[in-house]
Amino acid sequence: MKNTLMLVSALSVMALGAGTAFAGGSEGAIGVGAQYQMSGLGGLSGVYDGGMFHVGGFLGFSDEGGDDDTDIDLGGQFYYHLHSTAMSDFGVGGSFGIGFRGDGNDMTDNATLLFIEPGVQTRAFVASNVALSFTAGIIIATSDAEGIAITGQPVFSGGVHYYFF
Repeated sequence: MKNTLMLVSALSVMALGAGTAFAGGSEGAIGVGAQYQMSGLGGLSGVYDGGMFHVGGFLGFSDEGGDDDTDIDLGGQFYYHLHSTAMSDFGVGGSFGIGFRGDGNDMTDNATLLFIEPGVQTRAFVASNVALSFTAGIIIATSDAEGIAITGQPVFSGGVHYYFF
């Protein structure tokens, strides 16, 4: 009985002293990694986590060595966290992306693609400072891109970030 009481007392002290374990999405954390929009634009990225929201941007570059075949992707995102746990968060917001496409043949066939993507994003922290992100929403294609789609990316095509805090 005495040993059981001591064990319960020790567990109670540890439980009272233990704080909530927060993931890399903690306020003030900066993450680096890669992300892709639902439209397919993406590249290397950085994310700042403000606690109740996260904001970031990406840069992608490709040049196959031919004439006029350089592709550049630029974009940004903002998500407000509606719900957070120690190892995940769910946000509403969106992203935008601009893709500059060279065709390699003729200057008149170059394209500037603009995508606006309102939606929701889930970040799952697989370790305290590594997050996988998954996004679903609406793709609004403007400029040289045309059309609209309502889609999600259930397969890993969101992003991955390593957070420093």
